[in-house]
Amino acid sequence: MEKKAQDSRKGAPHRAVPPAVGLLFSMALMNTLLYFCLDWFFISRPRSAPSSAHCPHGHFRMGQMKNCSPWLSCEELRTEVRQLKRVGEGAVKRVFLSEWKERKVALSRLTSLEMKDDFLHGLRMLKTLQSKHVVTLLGYCEEDNTILTEYHPLGSLSNLEETLNLSKYHSVNTWQHRLQLAMNYVAIIHYLHHSPLGTLVMCDSSDLPKTLSQYLLTSNFSIVVNDLDALPLVNHSSRTFVKCGHRELHGDFVAPEQLWPYGEDMPFDDDLMPSYDEKIDIWKIPDVSSFLLGHVEGSDMVRFHLFDIHKACKSQTPAERPTAREILDTYEKVLNLLRETVMSQTREML
Repeated sequence: MEKKAQDSRKGAPHRAVPPAVGLLFSMALMNTLLYFCLDWFFISRPRSAPSSAHCPHGHFRMGQMKNCSPWLSCEELRTEVRQLKRVGEGAVKRVFLSEWKERKVALSRLTSLEMKDDFLHGLRMLKTLQSKHVVTLLGYCEEDNTILTEYHPLGSLSNLEETLNLSKYHSVNTWQHRLQLAMNYVAIIHYLHHSPLGTLVMCDSSDLPKTLSQYLLTSNFSIVVNDLDALPLVNHSSRTFVKCGHRELHGDFVAPEQLWPYGEDMPFDDDLMPSYDEKIDIWKIPDVSSFLLGHVEGSDMVRFHLFDIHKACKSQTPAERPTAREILDTYEKVLNLLRETVMSQTREML
């Protein structure tokens, strides 16, 4: 009996897995996980920015607010908003970092009564154009010449390189995220050209720094337009066109039709200056997009694929330039093409 028990304990010998097989299995598992991580990284869509898009007109929601709140009244602005410090100033308004119910907000005040018409025009645009493309309006008081909007700590697009050079933002300093920013910008231009009010032209854009200052970078790295003080209306049916300001413009950044056409021998006269349409915004898109793309790895490849559409944007004939919608579609195709190219190369490596 004891012998049988010993035989049964011996049983079949245990075979150890060779170390090489275990190593190969671990590498295969890691590659599979890496593949799915890369697939998620390159294919997943960016997070959408919080906005008041789903609030009724005259209401807002920002940050972690669960419910929509009515625009703040004069009385609420006077009693509930605490002004902290000035963070910006332009020809029309001064902007102050302020606080409302423990939330950081931006309070804009009219600089001088001479600019009140522009100030009220900007307010009208803010009220009418509320969407994911426009900074969120929180309240206003025409009596006090004040406007309250959502505060974006990353500031204007002028600060983009400085922001992305910070170590905590290195993960988003890629051609993918930068191309998404360019797409955000073109989407805003498309929205303005097809706004509820009609075709609006972004006139505050006589040079690149001025143009960048009109837009804010949100905390989740999307773009909203902030300054709407100079948005004249184009109406092709009634042949109503625009002129951006009453002074002579210079340089390559503005569209050719914005330049004085009668030579240096004839002094500039605003009454003789021809008007133009929304295609001046299209001319500027390649320059703004090039700035947004920066000089990270892969950005030159993006520029190569956008060469043809950007060349079309620079047509001397405004009517031959593409629409913002056509440019946005091209950007989308290039993004998808390059994502798939990177994914294919990654699959081959794995």
